[in-house]
Order: sequence, then C-alpha cells, then structure tokens
Amino acid sequence: MIERDSHGDEILGKAYDARLMRRLLTYLKPHRAAVAAAIALLAVTAMLELAGPFLTKIAIDRYIAAKDVSGLTAVVLLYFGALTAALGLGYAQIYIMQKVGQEIMVKLRTQIFSHLQELHVGFFDRNPVGRLITRLTSDVDALNEMFTSGVVAIFGDVITLLGIMTVLLVLNWKLALVAFAVLPLLFWLSLWFRNNVRANYRQVRVRLARINSFLQEAVTGMPVLQVMNHEERSRREFDELNRGYTEAHLKSIFYYATFYPLVELISAVALALVIWIGGEQIIRGAFTLGGLVAFLQYVRRFYRPIQDLSEKYNILQAAMAASERIFTLLDTRPEIVDREGARTPEKRGEEVPAIEFRNVWFAYNPGEWVLRDVSFQVRHGESVAFVGATGAGKTSIMSLLMRFYDVQKGSILVEGVDIRDWPQRELRRGMSLVLQDVFLFSGSVAENVRLGNETVTDEQVREAVRTVNAERFVEALPVGLDTRVGERGASLSTGQKQLLSFARALARDPEVLILDEATSNVDTETEILIQDALERLMSGRTSLVVAHRLSTVRNVDRIIVLHKGRIRESGTHQELLKKRGVYYTLYLLQYQAQAGRAPEGAPASSA
Repeated sequence: MIERDSHGDEILGKAYDARLMRRLLTYLKPHRAAVAAAIALLAVTAMLELAGPFLTKIAIDRYIAAKDVSGLTAVVLLYFGALTAALGLGYAQIYIMQKVGQEIMVKLRTQIFSHLQELHVGFFDRNPVGRLITRLTSDVDALNEMFTSGVVAIFGDVITLLGIMTVLLVLNWKLALVAFAVLPLLFWLSLWFRNNVRANYRQVRVRLARINSFLQEAVTGMPVLQVMNHEERSRREFDELNRGYTEAHLKSIFYYATFYPLVELISAVALALVIWIGGEQIIRGAFTLGGLVAFLQYVRRFYRPIQDLSEKYNILQAAMAASERIFTLLDTRPEIVDREGARTPEKRGEEVPAIEFRNVWFAYNPGEWVLRDVSFQVRHGESVAFVGATGAGKTSIMSLLMRFYDVQKGSILVEGVDIRDWPQRELRRGMSLVLQDVFLFSGSVAENVRLGNETVTDEQVREAVRTVNAERFVEALPVGLDTRVGERGASLSTGQKQLLSFARALARDPEVLILDEATSNVDTETEILIQDALERLMSGRTSLVVAHRLSTVRNVDRIIVLHKGRIRESGTHQELLKKRGVYYTLYLLQYQAQAGRAPEGAPASSA
C-alpha cells in the first residue's frame, strides 16, 4: 500500500522492489522472442563496438609502423564494416524494443481503463480524477521508458563493461589495474548521486502533482474565479507552487551538473595515469604505441556504461514508483460485483411491485446513516416523486436502486428479485437516468442521444428529439443532429443540454425512468417545455422523480417526503397539503412566503 504525507502526496518506496519487478516482467512474457532477439542484438552490437579500438591497435602496430598501405586499407574497411553493422543492429534492437514497449503500453492502458469501468461509483468519490488520469498517462510512460531504455539496455551496459574489462586485462593487466583503481571513487560518487537524486525526485513529483491538482481545479472553476475577482490571488498561489517546482528541478540539475563532470574528471585522472605509466612502458619497450592508443579508447568507453547505469537507476526508480501506483489501482477490487449465478429474472407482471425497498439502511461512511429503515413500493407504470430538504437521502435512493452502492441493511427488489441477484448490466439496461448536472460527450448531437447504442436508429433519434421538444433548437444548429457539441456540451445552453439528456433517456425506451433534480437548472421557458415532454415520457412508464421544485411533481401518482433519512409522509399533492406536515412547509416556503397566503388546496384559515 502506498503511504502518503500530510498533503496526501505519495511517498516513494524502495528504488528496487523484486516483487514489483517480477510482476512487471510478466508483461514481457508474450514478447519473449522479441526481447531475446533484442538482447542478442545488444550483445553483438557491443562486441562490434569493442572491435574498433583493437583494429586501431592492429593498424598502428602492424601496418602504419611497417608503412603497409594495402594492409591498412583492409583494416580501415573492416573497421568501417564493423561500425556500419553495429549501427544497423543497434537500429534493429531499438526498433524491436520500442515496438514491444508500445504494445505493452497499449495493453496496460486498456487494462487500467477497463478496470476503472468496473469500479463502483464510491471509488470515484474518494479518488480525484486528475490522479487517475496520471495513472493512465505519466505513470504508464515511466514504465514504457523502463521497458524500452531500462531493462534490456542494462544488459548492453553490463556486456560492454565485462567485455572492456576482459580486453583491458588481456592488453596490459598492469595498466588495467591502474584504470580500475578509480572504481571505488566512482562507486562512492554514484551512490551519492543516486541517494540525493532519489530524494530530489520525490520532491519534483510531489510539487508537480500539486501544480496539476491546482490547475485542474482552477481551470474547471475559471468562471467562478473571474466573477469573484480571484485571478490575482490564484496567480500568486500558482506562482508559489511553480517556484517550488522550479527550485526542486534546479536542485536536480545541480546533482546532474555535479555528477557527470566529476565522473569526467575522475576519468581524466585515470587516463592521465594510463598515459604516464603506459608511455613509460613504451619507452622501455614493454608496450606498443598501438596497444596504448587502443587501451586509451577502451578506458574512455569503460566509464560511459558506469554513467549510463546511474541513469538507468533513475529510470528504474521512476518505474518502481509508477508500477506501485498502477498495481495499487489494479489491485483495488470492485465493491459492487455480480453474485455467482446472477441471472436476469423472468418478468412477473403486475403480481409483484416494479420496485420495492424493504427496511433499507444505508451510510456512505460507517455509522453515519443517510437512510434509516426506508420501505416503500412502486407499482408498474406508477410515477413517484421524492422530496425533502438537502441531505434527506433522495439521491441516495436513486443510487442504491441502480446499485452504484450496496445497502448495509435491508434489501431492494426489482421485479420481486433482490437487485444483488441481478447482473448489473441487465439491471441498468432497463433504466434511464437524467441527472441535474448533464454530461454530454465530445461528438455530434445524434451520437450523444444514441450514446453508442447502435440499435437506436436515426429515426428513433429524431423521434426522441421531437418528443422532448428539442427539435426546434436542434434544427437551428449549423448541421442539425450532426452538429458537434464540444466537450461536455460547451456550445449548448444548460436548458438545451437538459433537453438532450431527456432525448437520450427516451431513446433507450427504458422500463424505469429516473429523474434526479432534472429540472432544477433550467429557465422557466425550458421548464415548460420539459414539463410537456415529461408527461409523454412518463406515460405508462415506471418513473422515479427527485425534485426541489415542487411544481414539477404536482401531477405524479404519489409523493414520498423524506426527512433526515426517514420517510415522514406519502400521498398525492393535494393529500399532503391537507396534512399540513413537512410537505406543506416545503411548499409554503417555496411558493407562498412572499404572498402571505395559504397554498392552493390547503385550508386558508390556517395559512
């Protein structure tokens, strides 16, 4: 499990976790042949690159010293051939691993997205959208870098190091020991670099996460920022976050700018010692000039993989942190799952209620009951409205009916069968939901009404638009039903989006229609259009309506009044007014407070 600090930011675990690595490597299993080919190409490429300095030695000692031009030409051509082959094989190796990496990323992103679709709604209440998107983007990219530039590339660095060490010992073991003498210093420097960069890496990620979170909130709430003249304060807050991120990056740059020059300095010291001692050996005739030139080239190449391995450490660290976050997400089990053997029950008609709540208790947080012992029935074709103050539990009833959450006590039955015995897809297939906050997707008007259901014909889309009184504004759009509405329907008014959400619900021809505050955000003219559409939409269809505007529920068959999670009253509009209870009070507050007279249908003498 990932630890978090006081700001909720993630605390990185170990730079290398064998358990996580084993799990990551399972994604390489389907590509075993390609990975093996890439490793083989790396090995051959490393050997070909090592051939260059040795051929230089041969050219100097055997042909330049002897002034043999023909022999020198042959060595040069061989050198050129080795370099050309190394470049070609290197290209093939990079292409193979990049292709493998992209295929793994496609699989991983699809796996994460599919898993997100399986998680219950409550999961998204607790996890910010920005954090989940980060899992699909930057965290997956970090793993891609490990697969393409980390795991396999390490083999190349190790092969190169071992090959160079062997050649150096063969060429001149005494000079080799001189070159190896600086390795403890390099090891200490690499350790210092890794430890500091790791701590700094966390700071960079934490500050970047805070910037992303702030930007998401600020951009989403831009209209509020502007109308409240909050721009200057937001700018200062962002500047502070941005400066913190910059400082963390500058610190990271300091470590990189220190590490690599110091490695070069140590390498230069080693080279100087090799030239000094090797030159003395040449003067004494114990070593050749070509051997020294080749030795110097090998020593230069010897320190490069050490630098690369330090860089691979950072890639590995990023991958471990990313994989831990991704696997934590993938290991999150859906709390709402189908029972084994769940099946769609046969319709039993009027003999059982369409919907029944039996002694339902529900809480989002343990002990904080939102619904308390709620029981009611809804007959087939009946329209029932739920009213009450904010927090009374109206929307929770709708969420429970669609099984976005499970009840803690009691049961909910649809067609006489506990909804936990229904397959979720089949349960929701018979329902249409219209929310207060309408969500339209990028695409055309027709695509938003159809919403991926290819069984809905173009004529059905047009009929749905006509039925909900949206035809007039749709025909006024540039290309009618084919007009693109933009992200979240940005090009449409609130009322227009609401009408399209009604058309979307109608196009599915649901058995149960659920309206959750569906008219609370529209103007009076649009509300009149919606009221007219609702009569046709709800006719002969089981309908559940949540509303604050009591005018929208006057004509339903029954009104259920909720107060503090309990059902307090139930009846028609006129019956509830005559009771002079909670509903009467709500109605009075909405419609008669200013007029100072009793609401319609209630005894005037007690107003």
